[in-house]
Amino acid sequence: MPVFTLSKRLSFPPAHLAIKEGLLAVGGDLTVDRLLTAYRSGVFPWYADGDPILWWSPDPRLVLYPQELRVSKSLKRVINKDLFQITFNNAFETVIRGCAETKRSYGDGTWITDEMKDAYCRLHRHGYAHSVEAWQSGNLVGGLYGVIIGRIFFGESMFSKVSNSSKVAFVRLVQHLKRLQFVLIDCQVKTDHLMRFGAREIPRKVFLEQLKKAVDAKPNYL
Repeated sequence: MPVFTLSKRLSFPPAHLAIKEGLLAVGGDLTVDRLLTAYRSGVFPWYADGDPILWWSPDPRLVLYPQELRVSKSLKRVINKDLFQITFNNAFETVIRGCAETKRSYGDGTWITDEMKDAYCRLHRHGYAHSVEAWQSGNLVGGLYGVIIGRIFFGESMFSKVSNSSKVAFVRLVQHLKRLQFVLIDCQVKTDHLMRFGAREIPRKVFLEQLKKAVDAKPNYL
């Protein structure tokens, strides 16, 4: 299948037309409306600095249903020690900078370009992008961020300066989303780290069906 080139229209080709590796389209922009359209379509941006904007819809899709969260005994012991203070939306820009400074496990640099940071900060100001922070002795030592539409959390990235800080933040987030009756958490692509928390791969077709119901649900807020 071809990789589509986006025009100025705020629309995406059907997600099921993505090539085997998940790449669907190239080009476009990172405006608030474009990003919201992408997430509602089951598509997300992911590209390296200096490259054109690339839009992806992988098959299968990694998701975590909040009620299926698994927490290891060792992590439960860490949580019970109250080593970290967890907050929501208290330091979004600092969190995304922390994520951008975290090197990938392969290659050089980061996929969170300055253009991406600016775009998600705009989403935050519009009430769609959210952060979770882990603090220790008044210092930000870990966190994560993502996008909320309806009752789905689209996870984007996390960072950790102190062991287990981002893990504790993630657990607190999932527990909170469960209380708010969120349908699912989009983890995008498979990682062993998220699989240990109970995330699992589902066919893209199933994800898109569940996505439509989740984004149209009456929203609850962090």
